[in-house]
Amino acid sequence: MPHLESMVFEEITARLTDNVLHIQFNRPHKKNAMNLTLVEEVMQCFERVEDMNNLRVVVIQGSHGNFCAGGDISDMHLSSLSESEREDTIWHFNRSFGRMITQVKHSATPVIAVVEGAVLGGGFGLACVADITIACDSAFFALPETGLGVIPAQIAPFVASRIGIDQTKRLALTGEKLNAEQALRLGLVHGVCQSNAISEQVNKEITRIKQCAPQANSNTKRLLLGLNNTPLEQILDGAATAFVKSLTSEEGVEGTQAFIQKRKPSWCE
Repeated sequence: MPHLESMVFEEITARLTDNVLHIQFNRPHKKNAMNLTLVEEVMQCFERVEDMNNLRVVVIQGSHGNFCAGGDISDMHLSSLSESEREDTIWHFNRSFGRMITQVKHSATPVIAVVEGAVLGGGFGLACVADITIACDSAFFALPETGLGVIPAQIAPFVASRIGIDQTKRLALTGEKLNAEQALRLGLVHGVCQSNAISEQVNKEITRIKQCAPQANSNTKRLLLGLNNTPLEQILDGAATAFVKSLTSEEGVEGTQAFIQKRKPSWCE
């Protein structure tokens, strides 16, 4: 598998700086709407993320004032294919969105989404799976699918996980557009700032993450992601085992010794 630094992408850019991977959607003529190539390129990045031992954070954002306007509908009109071929192609295209969003959600590395302008459909879903989502005050959010006669098939479960089924139903059944402050009140995003302050806020979040032990962060994400799928007693038994491992690990020894010695642990940057 080639290293990320050597890969060339068509629809995104990927830049590694100070143990932070910056992924930027680069389809400004479509407001960064996702085609299959973009989806597959994001998945290729996250496949490599799991093997990047020193990586601390992934930051995902759009370009030219928009995060992502959802799926590129023009990619779904395939009049040259037979009906069965067209249905198979659309199924694969749609299902790829869900695989990509699932991959981002379950990444062991903390993920920050920086959203501005259009945050629609699949972009809305992607914002919902980031560990930290920061919105520019220009951001607007909607699930416009039902207005187009289709359903938010791969997106709805992730939105419901973030803001609850009732709010998801309201947004999906009305197509209502939210501004950044409304998204903050719903718990969809974790912070709102002006465009000239967005970089500063992202850097603050990165700095906070880098104060925490990387393996402890990864294990914490796994614990939290398993909460809805596992009986409570099993979760707590597994959590106790994981705690023992973390406390006796190299990170745990370093972190507790640093606390006792009143110094910063080695992973702080």
